[in-house]
Amino acid sequence: KYDSYIQKEYELADKLNRLENIKLPIDFDYHTIQSLSYECREKLNRYKPETLGQASRISGISPADINVLAIFLGR
Repeated sequence: KYDSYIQKEYELADKLNRLENIKLPIDFDYHTIQSLSYECREKLNRYKPETLGQASRISGISPADINVLAIFLGR
């Protein structure tokens, strides 16, 4: 009965694991991506995360911002 829900959760977990390890450019100026919120751009430039996973754990960076970064990186 719950197999389809469990499968969806596995797929979501797999997607999150793939995003976790996507490398972000070193010394990139995030202010050039206008689609990101201002707070996100400020925090990414301040903390310089190495991966999308690290960026997703920074307070003030929304899932929408992570999606924009993933699209920008071509993922």
